[in-house]
Amino acid sequence: MSLNGKTIAVTGAFGSLGTAVVKALLEQGATVAAIDLAEAPREPKALGAAHLHGGVDLADAKATGAAFDAIASQHGGLHGLVNIAGGFAWEKVQDGSTDTWDRMYQMNVRTAVAASQAALRHLPDGGRIVNIGANGALKAGAGMGAYAASKAGVMRFTEALAEELKGRGITVNALLPSIIDTPANRTDMPDADFSAWVQPAQLADAIVFLLSDKASAITGALVPVVGRV
Repeated sequence: MSLNGKTIAVTGAFGSLGTAVVKALLEQGATVAAIDLAEAPREPKALGAAHLHGGVDLADAKATGAAFDAIASQHGGLHGLVNIAGGFAWEKVQDGSTDTWDRMYQMNVRTAVAASQAALRHLPDGGRIVNIGANGALKAGAGMGAYAASKAGVMRFTEALAEELKGRGITVNALLPSIIDTPANRTDMPDADFSAWVQPAQLADAIVFLLSDKASAITGALVPVVGRV
């Protein structure tokens, strides 16, 4: 699953999953543009030789386009995009705010759309886009409405874009993780069985596969990655 000679952009690259994905891509020989809203990663060394692009508001289409144009110019093009940027909110509908629904849409759907539009100006035929959905969007529980609706939007976006780009051989797929083993999730659910959760490195391996030539026949897929949850 070598990615030698490939330039891959990763959004949300400074977080736990993003860092794991950047590491996996570098190990497979890719040149990685690590993009995030944060100005700088908390642990720059964890991102290795990746090229860091902090302070990019991915909900702002103009700023996102400028960032991707700069990345493509710097590296002589772009071959793949991994949309990890997003957020989570738990809030019941009855006493909640419609602002939460807007915020989840902005963070999870708009960022993926803006980054994909910007990347498509540079992706060649045969390029790759991988999105992060959520298994919880298949059936939302109490308090999960806004988040699940936004991740369901990511899923439908994935399917629509995959159909749109079939003629160019650009594949568009999404992974649907359950609970990812991150420090934040451990803090929020201290009594859970962490060993049942999906490890960031496991998701990263699946992403590497979908970016590789071996996945050229897979597009529009929504792939559950649920561990033992």
